[in-house]
Amino acid sequence: MDKNNPLYKNQGIHVLTALFTVENGKFKVLLIKRKNQPYKNKWILVGGACYNNEDVDQAMQREMLEKTGLKNINYEFFKVFSKPDRSPIMRMIAIAYVGVIDCNKVKVLKETTKTNDADWFQIDRVPELGYDHTEILEEAIEYLKKRIFNSHILKNLFPKYFTLPEVYNAYVSILDKKIDRRNFRKKLLADGIIIDTGKLLSQNGKKSAKLYSFADDKLI
Repeated sequence: MDKNNPLYKNQGIHVLTALFTVENGKFKVLLIKRKNQPYKNKWILVGGACYNNEDVDQAMQREMLEKTGLKNINYEFFKVFSKPDRSPIMRMIAIAYVGVIDCNKVKVLKETTKTNDADWFQIDRVPELGYDHTEILEEAIEYLKKRIFNSHILKNLFPKYFTLPEVYNAYVSILDKKIDRRNFRKKLLADGIIIDTGKLLSQNGKKSAKLYSFADDKLI
């Protein structure tokens, strides 16, 4: 490598996370509003630049904490976005992640030194985003849809034990389509995504509901 080659200069790394939730049956993503140029006052995915003294995972955790107040969230890398013109300032390679969280268990900062606002948006009501984040979000949604049937990426949406209707409703919201309930249960059990705990949930005079949990050996 010739470090003096001008084609190596003025390059950086963005770390971005599409952080999803399901709230009241609605599939949502967390967005932040930029305070500074470029794209001032535009909504974008949570993220920023990676520093020279950290790896990309550390950078993502730091950016999430600085711009939303959230920490110790499980992320999953899903793609690199590398179009030369994706940032108007300089060449920025984007390392993109997907995460899922129960929004009712966390408090998101509404304003920071670099953001004017932060909020959860329904997927079908997302505003025009800065940078290429609309493209990244669309690909993140498709990635999540594929992963929910072969991992327990949705684990952080639920308590340790949950009923089948609870997890079914979350899948329907994310996939945006109806699913046969019987086949849905069979598939998740057969693939080892969830397990029947043998526990029951009493429901005020109604028939007790079976409680399930995500299998420990299916990692996010």
